[in-house]
Amino acid sequence: MDRDSYVYKTPASKLVQVAAIAAEYKGRPDMLMTVIIRAQKVVSAFSKEVASVIAREMDIPMNKVYSFITFYAMLSVKPRGRYIVRMCKSAPCHVHGAQAVVQALEDQLGISIGETTEDGRFTLEYCPCLGLCEISPAIMINEHVYGNLTPESVRDIIKQYIREDVE
Repeated sequence: MDRDSYVYKTPASKLVQVAAIAAEYKGRPDMLMTVIIRAQKVVSAFSKEVASVIAREMDIPMNKVYSFITFYAMLSVKPRGRYIVRMCKSAPCHVHGAQAVVQALEDQLGISIGETTEDGRFTLEYCPCLGLCEISPAIMINEHVYGNLTPESVRDIIKQYIREDVE
């Protein structure tokens, strides 16, 4: 990954919150995943500044933090939308019509896979597998799972998020 892709400004107030989380685990590199999961609730992405704060407060090397956050698909070094729409890319989803669902998502949101809407509300991305083969094709929007999708049903789901009519 190009290190320049994760250079952007994180608000100081967010950095203070991340520092407080990471400081709880100073000298505990085994707790890096816990810190990152908690920090992800504070920041939308792991900028260079965020990674640096975590490394400093936990007293671990910056390259360990960077390697960690770039390894896992659920973490991002680029800002993402409020709603992250993950489309399963597995063979069962593909066989059951995932491409038509993706096309409907891209058309409705006006973005392609890997992009975020201009208003910062939606990010559309592939994920290797959601483990939901029995209800394929499937998507995950933040923590909510939707299966047995068709282009029509996925449009209705996205309309709910546009209206903010979700829990």
